[in-house]
Amino acid sequence: MSDWLASANRQSDWSQVQVVVAGIGSSGFSAADTLNHFGAHVIVVDDSVSEAASNKATLLETLGVDVRLGAGATTDLPECDLVIASPGWPPSSPLYRQAHMSQVPIWGDVELAWRLQQPDRSVPWLGVTGTNGKTTTVSMVESILRHGGLTSSAVGNIGRPILETITDGVNYDCLVVELSSFQLHWVTAMSLHSAVVLNVEPDHLEWYEGASHESAFQTYAADKAKIYHNVSHSCLYDVTSEVIGKMVEDADVIEGARAIGFTNEIPAVSMMGVVDGSIVDRAFIPQRHNSALELIAIDDLPSQSPHMVSNALAAAGLARSFSVEARSVRDGLKNFELGPHRIQTLATSKGVTWVDDSKATNPHAASASLRGYESVVWIAGGQAKGTQFDDLVCEHASRLKAAILLGVDRDIVAQALRTHAPHVHVEVIDDTSPAAMIEAVDRARRLATDRDTVLLAPGCASLDMYASYSERGDWFARGVRSLVEGGHL
Repeated sequence: MSDWLASANRQSDWSQVQVVVAGIGSSGFSAADTLNHFGAHVIVVDDSVSEAASNKATLLETLGVDVRLGAGATTDLPECDLVIASPGWPPSSPLYRQAHMSQVPIWGDVELAWRLQQPDRSVPWLGVTGTNGKTTTVSMVESILRHGGLTSSAVGNIGRPILETITDGVNYDCLVVELSSFQLHWVTAMSLHSAVVLNVEPDHLEWYEGASHESAFQTYAADKAKIYHNVSHSCLYDVTSEVIGKMVEDADVIEGARAIGFTNEIPAVSMMGVVDGSIVDRAFIPQRHNSALELIAIDDLPSQSPHMVSNALAAAGLARSFSVEARSVRDGLKNFELGPHRIQTLATSKGVTWVDDSKATNPHAASASLRGYESVVWIAGGQAKGTQFDDLVCEHASRLKAAILLGVDRDIVAQALRTHAPHVHVEVIDDTSPAAMIEAVDRARRLATDRDTVLLAPGCASLDMYASYSERGDWFARGVRSLVEGGHL
């Protein structure tokens, strides 16, 4: 059976396969539904007994899927030929350990989707990963492709599950795939047209249970690097990152694939870069040895912050690798709008600007956000996910006027501030209810003065207090709106 699975695709006889799907979340549900459609014998296991899980179980059971929910459901691995991993379950999960011991292959839903479009419905994939900026970059690429008249969809770690797109019957020209380290961990056969690693900084290190901080980061980076494996056209990378440059050097790509760097400075040959305030292409034009093609003025981007320019460079490079014309790159980026909670200015009054970047869920993202402002009252804290804030505080100590900290790991941020920026005024909120954000906003109002920015860039995940980073941002916006309506701004 292992030999059969090694080459399994959409034309294979899946009726001879018994598959265990780990988890009944969105990816697990779509995997179970898809495999059942292809005739496989499917068993779904999940310890959850929530109403949402029960509703999904009822639907799958009506289709003939064996669903096992509740305590103990994931303790023992049922007899099977293949396990489909849940991106939320760490590799150390007992079910996966048993699969390894029994030499049962483990795929993620991305790997399954790749195989189920082979060999007759293969659509090129443009892949994006990184610690930060994935969703923005993927959305930029999709906007560019749409303005180029191409049929595409943003999938993977964004939007609907990728398996739904693979089986929806639409004739796509291209898929833009956001890939997390969780998803890449289980990838083996995937072969992208072009790919980019935007950045690699410590994040989600708690997922690699039992590993030291250094070891966990190395494994995390190795998972990110897998996006370059088997790339057929272009491996894009930030030339300022030695780590990512080494990933590209070590990548086992298909013969003929190119390494394309990008930089916020003047580009060398075979690079994307910036010249005279415009993003230019010196990689995908015949005359690249002595000229560059202007794509879009920096001032026409939705934000001129350095990390947003880097995202636009990566997006433009991916699109150009797919032969999208320059005017479509310009139009796609010019008309792109940042989603809520991503460097979103909510109000400006009495010289103070209020900015919601709740999407900054790790120190690297928060650092990129802080870099755009000169004097900041910083609202931070939440779930640190095994990361530290020392480097961030050291870099931005001079621009931090005050910090207001909340969330389960607020003391980690506070300790970094005490050690590296003792001059910064720090206030800690012990309330762990969602309404703590309202108090944080009110305290920020009292601390901020002319030319300050009150910045929500938590550097942490939100699930200790909120259902999502969006809900956290909504509470911040609610607090700011209350100040405006009350005449305090």
